[in-house]
Amino acid sequence: LRNMDDAYSKINWESIVLIACMLPMATALEKTGGVELISEGLIQVLGDYGSLGVLAGIYLLTMLFGQFISNTATAVLFSPIAMNAAIVLDANPYTYLIAVAAASSMAFATPVASPTNALVMTAGEYKFSDFLRIGIPLQIVMFIVMMIVIPLFFPL
Repeated sequence: LRNMDDAYSKINWESIVLIACMLPMATALEKTGGVELISEGLIQVLGDYGSLGVLAGIYLLTMLFGQFISNTATAVLFSPIAMNAAIVLDANPYTYLIAVAAASSMAFATPVASPTNALVMTAGEYKFSDFLRIGIPLQIVMFIVMMIVIPLFFPL
């Protein structure tokens, strides 16, 4: 970077605006009881499978949303949900937050959420279906790996 104009031209302003808009949405979810509603719903559906089952559900839900909105915005939205679920289950909140951080970055199945995917799509002349064909199996593999590795390094 040679000057401030060059620096400002390199900033992805769409991402900045998206993140700025998601922060109040996460706060609103927290203040209106949406966080508790979602986390209690996950616990009701997956609670029979224990803490690991709820962790897997949060991971999958975060990964699904991460296909359509930026990874930072996804992490901002799902962090309070994961934290609340961990507290209700009396589990380690760090484990759940690490799962959200990892899952929100797993946008392999669409070119929509990640500028990098969009750049590769254009430059490589890929189709949307190419991302689905390669991304979904990769996400399945990463899900299995993360469900082993995350609790190993951050016990429930």
